Parts: sequence; C-alpha cells; structure tokens
Amino acid sequence: MKAKITEHSVRLFEKKGFSETSIQDIVDSIGVTKGTFYYYFSSKEELLMDIHFRYIDELLKHQEKIFRDETKSYKQKLYDIILMLLSNIKSQGASAKVFFREMQNLSEERLSQIIPKRDQFRFNIQAILEEGIKKGEFRQDLNAEIVTFGILGIANWSYEWFNPEGSMSEKEVTDIFVEMFLKGIERD
Repeated sequence: MKAKITEHSVRLFEKKGFSETSIQDIVDSIGVTKGTFYYYFSSKEELLMDIHFRYIDELLKHQEKIFRDETKSYKQKLYDIILMLLSNIKSQGASAKVFFREMQNLSEERLSQIIPKRDQFRFNIQAILEEGIKKGEFRQDLNAEIVTFGILGIANWSYEWFNPEGSMSEKEVTDIFVEMFLKGIERD
C-alpha cells in the first residue's frame, strides 16, 4: 500500500504540483481513507521526502556501479552515466520532475538530507572528468567543475522534453550529447 500511495502521489505531484495536491486527492485516487495515508506517512512532506530519497538513492546506486567499474574508460563511464539518466526518464520521468521541481517544498532539515546525495552524484561525475584529464582521455585545460554542471544541466533537463517513445531512443540522444561534450559543435 505504501508503494501504491507513493506511485499515485508521484503522478499527482507531476500533474498538479505538490502544493496543489491535497492528501484527500491522494487517497481519493487510490480509494482509501486518510487513516491509511497517515499509517504510512506522517505528512505530505514526509511522502515528498520519501519520493526524493527513492529517486536519488536509485540513481546513486546505478552511478556508483558505473563509477567503480575498473574495466571501463572514463569516456565510457561518462557515456554510461548520461545513458542511465536518459534511460531513467522512461521508468522514472515523473519522479525526476517531482525531484527537481518540488525540492523547494522540503523543509531545511529534510533538504539537508537530500542535498549531500545530489552533490555526491555531481562529485562522482566531476571525479570521472578529473581522472579522465589525468589519464589523457580529456583535454588538460577543462574546468571539470563547470563541465560537470553543464553535463548535469543538459542531462537533467531532458526529463522536460525527451520522449522515450518518440523518434529517437535514449541511446541516440546520448550519442549526440556525448559527441557534443567530447568534440563540441564547432566545425573542424
């Protein structure tokens, strides 16, 4: 039941927004009582926090696996992380929207639990770039921190426009992104 409440809430928060969705809306969408909701969550904000934890923890778990794979080049690790983010839109697109759009509705205390996880995701990408620079896979003059923000800005915003059922697959979009990151858009 907890998972069902969470899934229905993600869809409602995606469509209506966190502030515009009431607990009554949530329980009505499932056909249960508020008592059922409060059995699993003490508040709507606790539910939002649960959604945030599920989303970022799942991303970190997959990213860590890619990050720690010693058999892959740093270019391949970067590719795999971008592909993971785009592939995630198919299964977790609504959760991504809620994660990025509704973070402002978390209290400072709860936000302080999410931000370090979000930052760790960023630091892992930055470390891949820094190690790739050291190993000669990437240009020596790259500012790894700024490039990391650029990669995340492009990949994380994709949930707003990328349609996994559309004319291009997540792999095709990843190929374009990585080509753009690695080679730029300037003509030779």
